[in-house]
Parts: sequence; C-alpha cells; structure tokens
Amino acid sequence: MELGQEGFTQDGTVDLRGRPVLASKTGRWKACAFLVGYEAFERMAFYGIYSNLVNYITTQLHEDTVSSVRNVNNWSGSVWITPIIGAYIADTYLGRFWTFTVSSLIYVLGMVLLTLAVSIKSLKPTCNSTNGLCNKASPMQISFFYLSLYIIAIGAGGTKPNISTFGADQFDDYNPHEKELKDSFFNWWMFSSFLGALCATIGLVYIQENVGWGLGYGIPTIGLIFSLLIFYVGTPIYRHKVRKTKSPANQLIQVVVTALKNRDRQLPDDQTELYEFEPRHYITTGERQVYYTPTFRFLDRAAMKGDNRTAATSSSPPPCTVTQVEGTKLIFGMSLIWLVTLIPSTLWAQINTLFVKQGTTLDRSLGPHFKIPAASLGSFVTLSMLLSVPMYDRYFVPLMRRKTGNPRGITLLQRLGIGFVIQVIAIAIAYAVEVKRMHVISKEHILGPKEIVPMSIFWLMPQYVLLGIADVFNAIGLLEFFYDQSPEDMQSLGTTFFTSGIGVGNFLNSFLVTMVDKITGRGNNKSWIGDNLNGCHLDYYYGFLIVISTINLGAFLWASSKYVYKRETIKEVDVGCGQLDSKGLESTSLSLQV
Repeated sequence: MELGQEGFTQDGTVDLRGRPVLASKTGRWKACAFLVGYEAFERMAFYGIYSNLVNYITTQLHEDTVSSVRNVNNWSGSVWITPIIGAYIADTYLGRFWTFTVSSLIYVLGMVLLTLAVSIKSLKPTCNSTNGLCNKASPMQISFFYLSLYIIAIGAGGTKPNISTFGADQFDDYNPHEKELKDSFFNWWMFSSFLGALCATIGLVYIQENVGWGLGYGIPTIGLIFSLLIFYVGTPIYRHKVRKTKSPANQLIQVVVTALKNRDRQLPDDQTELYEFEPRHYITTGERQVYYTPTFRFLDRAAMKGDNRTAATSSSPPPCTVTQVEGTKLIFGMSLIWLVTLIPSTLWAQINTLFVKQGTTLDRSLGPHFKIPAASLGSFVTLSMLLSVPMYDRYFVPLMRRKTGNPRGITLLQRLGIGFVIQVIAIAIAYAVEVKRMHVISKEHILGPKEIVPMSIFWLMPQYVLLGIADVFNAIGLLEFFYDQSPEDMQSLGTTFFTSGIGVGNFLNSFLVTMVDKITGRGNNKSWIGDNLNGCHLDYYYGFLIVISTINLGAFLWASSKYVYKRETIKEVDVGCGQLDSKGLESTSLSLQV
C-alpha cells in the first residue's frame, strides 16, 4: 500500500496481521475505550495494594515502621522501574501489543498469588486468641508474600510503558482532527486511571481493614481478569505501529560510540556539511526527519562525513545521520529533565507511607460507629484529580490557548513547573499540620504509640488535595512530555522516563527514610521517624523535604531553560494529485517561558 491511499491511515499503522487499516473503522477513541477499561481496573489493583500496604506489613507481618516504609518504597520503586525492560523488549523485539499480552498474564498471576498469601491461614502469621499476641511472620510466609508482590512488579514492567503508548498509537498524527484528539488523550487516559485509584482508596481499603484482606485483594484480581477480556474484544479495531528500525536503542549507542571515535576531528562550521539522507528518503519510507539543533554539539561528530581519504586508509567510522544524532540529543535532553523529577516523586511517595502512618495517630471517627481507614484519605488526592482534569482540559487549556497561541495552552515544561510549585506548597502545609499535631501531643501529654491524638484526620486533607491538583500538572505532563519528545521508534522506551522517575523517587525516599532514622537516632537521641510517631519529630523530616524540594525547583527552572523541544518533519499527503511532500512539525516553542 502507498501511504496516503484514500481510506487508509496515513501514518502506516497496520492490524495485528500486518495489513493496512481503514481510518474510519479503526483506532481513535472507539479503540481506546477498550484500553481505558483495563487501565481503570489495573489502577484499582495497584492502589488497592499500594495504598494500604504499609498498614498490612506493620499490622499483619509485624514489621517496624522504618522497615515497612522501606519495603513499600522498594516494591513501588520496582513496579515503576521495571518498565525500562518492558519498553526495550517492545521497541526492539515483540512490539507493544504482544509485550503487553505476556506481561498482563504475569501481572494476573502475581495478583492471584498475593490474594492467596493474605487468605490462606498457613501463609499468614498466627495470633493467640487468649492474649492477642501475634507471632512474627515465618521466613516462608514472608518469602511467599514478597514473591507475589515482585511477580506483580515484573508484570507491570511490560504493561505500564506499553498500554498508554499503544493508546496514543490509535491516533494518526497525519490527520489534523485525530492529532487534535490526541492532544487530550493523556488527560482523559489519566482520568480513567484516577477512577480506578478512587475505587481502591475508598472501597478496597475499607474492605481490607473491616471485612478481610483476602476479599480486599480478590476483588481487584477478578476485575483485572475481566478488563483483560474486554481489552482483547477490541483487537480487530486496534492500530499497530510498524517498527522502522530493528533496535532503536542500539542506534543511540552507535551515535555515542561514533562521536567518541571522531573526538579529535574538527567540527564543520556549516551544519549542512553533516551527513543526512535526502528528503526524498524520509518521504518514501515514512520515517520522520528531525531538524538539526545546536545542543550537545559534541554528538555532531557522529554525523561527520569521511575525510577524503580512501576507504582503505581512513580510520573514521561510517557516519550517522543528523536525524540519528538528534534522536540521541533528545534522550540526553530528556535525561536532564528526568533528573529534576526525582525529588517531586519522593514527595509523592509520602502519600502512601508516612501520610498514612501519620493518619493512624489522629481521630478517625466519623459518627459513633464508623472510623475512616487512614489510607482512605488518599481518595482526596484522586477526587481532586478527577475534578481538576476536566477543568484543565475544558477551561484552562482553551483560555491559555487564546492567550499564548499554543495548542496545549502552555508548554509541557511550564505545565511541569506549575505542578512542582504546588507540590512544594503541599509539603509546606504537611509540615505546618505536623507542627500542630506535635503541639497537641505536648499539650495533652500523649506518650504511647497507640494513643490517639485529639485532632481530626481531616487536618491532613489540604495536603492530599494539593498533591492531587499538582499531579494533574506534573504526572500527566510528564507522561505526555516523555512520549511527545521521544524519538519516533522509541516512544515506549521514552515513556519509561516517566515510570522510572517515579521508581527512583520511591527508592530515594526509602534511602532518605533509612538514613534519617539512622543518623537522627544515634546514641540516646530520638529518631525523627520511629515506631512511635507520637514521640518522634516527623515535622523535622517534612522540613527537610521542603528544603530539598525548593532547591530542586531551582534546578528544574535551570534545566528547562536549557531544553530545546523536538522539531521534525512529517509527510503532507495530497491524495488527489498523488504527490507526497514534507512539512515541518514543531512540538512547541523552543524554550520555557516563565
């Protein structure tokens, strides 16, 4: 089929058998409807575990606070960092659909095993019914529990980077209407994710603490299986991107190696002297030509042409194209942005760890017979997201679009910056609330770890709400940024910048909690983070987070001012005349305006 033939998609997408697909019968939101169902149930499963995991580990496996926070962060970090492997497999070998298929089955296996781990009596620690004392979990019980969790992490490695990018693939960039729909895709994709998280933090958390952990984990397991069945029903109308290179990651390595080999050669003053295919090559192959940018100039040596010596005597390696070099520059540029997202991810990790433990010390009564599970307060994060996404997409974007002329309203990096500022404000409020809690503890002479502080848990609500609003800006913005700015054949791997940032942020939080506990608890000093939150100084730790997040915000502003957005060409298809032409496509303006 010739690209641009009437009726078929113009971006070269195919069906599962590799045949061209009709634009009118495939893709777009009618295909994504089958995908968002999976995302909602998968988020319900993940947050059904993650939101209350710190409580399960401390109350059922009887681990101490620091160990439970560390183990939760390590598992969550693994869930978010394994997508690097899954994306590489998808981009290099199996493609997104088949990588997702295999990984989703592994995910379901982990959920089934986890449900068994919290349901079967022999797999749980036993308690003495007379005195209420519980035995510590045996090595076998601990091993089975954590094995189940890490099987889920392996499955998530193949599902997370591929399901969202597979959804974005359902929109044709060459079709102006579909491209406009795609601009809203990630907002509404995350909206479905928030719905799943809301069900987990409101419903599943309550079931786990008041009915049973087995039912609390069994419900999302069944839901996940059901969502997979829905996903496969939509198979006939899915669009699949054709890989244009066998190993995109290897091309990046080739650029770096070639540039190093040419390090002693003098770069030409004129960029047109660098090696590049003729425009006709990109028009006929369907690949996208990326424009030259002056950043990371040392990589330009990879595109230097031969030095006029014969092939027999020349030691220079074959040149890479400017497009290949620019793809590597994109990865380098995104790496800088990625580095300054780690601290914000660390702040986010507090929601399901220290915020939850903080909530268990407060008055959770709602009427005479009902107590709010501490982890359920996370639902305010989700609710604020659910309210903010439509407002952002329907009101904020059109308003800013009229002011800036940017199709997205504001640039991707501006969106991230706003989110990071709101996060700093949220952690500052968390610090102020903790200072208030410590004042009440001192006034009421509360000493015991299980004594309830006469202060409503709803004091914590503002920090949860603000972090939810911040996530509409930075979580969705990061996912869109890394997908949009990745080289064309590396968009699954590119989105792992988003997931791995969250993963490393969790590991970083685990490291910080462990080190702060060891350093501040030396000698006879009270640790800032201890088993008895009524007798430690969590406010000091929050103050520490304010300082490092403020410094990181300054680093983000510097990195974003240096970032140059991707500029590439796409083909313009003239069906009537049967002609192909090319035109420039800029993602956004070339710098962050603040």
